[in-house]
Amino acid sequence: MPAILAKKLGMTQLFLEDGTVERVTVLEAGPCPVTGVRTFDRDGYEALQLAFGSVKEKHLSKPELGHLKKADAPPMRLVKEFRDEAGEHLVGDSVTVEDFEVGQKVKISGTSKGKGFQGTIKRHNFASGPKSHGSHNVRAPGSIGASAWPARVMKGIRGPGQMGNKRVTQKGLTIVRLDAGDNLMLVRGSVPGPRNGFVEVRTDG
Repeated sequence: MPAILAKKLGMTQLFLEDGTVERVTVLEAGPCPVTGVRTFDRDGYEALQLAFGSVKEKHLSKPELGHLKKADAPPMRLVKEFRDEAGEHLVGDSVTVEDFEVGQKVKISGTSKGKGFQGTIKRHNFASGPKSHGSHNVRAPGSIGASAWPARVMKGIRGPGQMGNKRVTQKGLTIVRLDAGDNLMLVRGSVPGPRNGFVEVRTDG
């Protein structure tokens, strides 16, 4: 089961041979050098560690540079582990888009765009109150608990607060096209995060 790190370049549309239009997200996926392989006998779990994103040496610490040097990898910005994705790769190998196939289902994880502190209408899609006849309850959340019982606010009540800027996984995305020459992967639909944000691509299922 292949996995790879990628950078979201943006969205576009793709015209297929039958005349249909695909709305796709363009990802710059790999190449990702394998910087570590975790085994059950030695580490207690199986995982594949990949690196991605070229960066200058001055932006990394000496332990980080030493870890990458053991795998003969250049300075990389991002290092991630993928559980249960060890496969047949060894330290020093490289994972590219060629490990995937067109039509394959993938799930992509990334950090969503941060929206800041938002109210319940934008954050949880609450309905607004009446907007006429002197109403003072236009965007208020409404009742969040009774007075006699439970005489407190129950846990889990949806309220205002920080929106976005959290890990999101989009499942069931389909690979529409692969470009090994430019390390590009085009997937149908939207992908979490802003442009130039880093994402993790795994096979789905």
